[in-house]
Amino acid sequence: MAAVDDLSAAIPIDQIATRLGVDRATAQSAVEAALPALLGGLSANAQDPAGAASLAAALGTKDPALVAGGVDLDQVDPDDGAKIVRNVFGSNQDQVVAALGSSPKTPDQSIIAKVLPLLAPIVLAFLAKQMSGKSSAGGAQGGGGLGDVLGGLLGGGSGSSSGGGVGDVLGGLLGGLLGGGKR
Repeated sequence: MAAVDDLSAAIPIDQIATRLGVDRATAQSAVEAALPALLGGLSANAQDPAGAASLAAALGTKDPALVAGGVDLDQVDPDDGAKIVRNVFGSNQDQVVAALGSSPKTPDQSIIAKVLPLLAPIVLAFLAKQMSGKSSAGGAQGGGGLGDVLGGLLGGGSGSSSGGGVGDVLGGLLGGLLGGGKR
């Protein structure tokens, strides 16, 4: 899907690698594992009316300019990202990190735990940008527009070069964790 490609293209892999102290391939693997998990968690939360309202409110506070023309990681607030990750995964956060870090195609849990807060503000800024394109009259409310955007992002799968490995982790191990949102 073009939207997933646009989101992936906005993520500064080289800057993430430098920030994490890993090589580019490791950073890329971490992003490929964490991105669909974040999107899946957001989607699961958006299925609940309260979760959709909370997400819509959060999107209203995000500046879509963050993802315009590529992201400068220095403009990303990892503390805000940590709050977003806690909101998305709730009490399942450690289990999600463990599940993502247990796949042979992904970096260990410590790298996953560090990349999630870097990606979360980028993902929300991207969603805010997508929502502003959908409707300027509150299209994020009630999950219709928001559900469409998240569904479009998730509908194409994580694609790239993972060959189903990350998708299997997301679908299998994380499916139960994310199915009910952050409960």
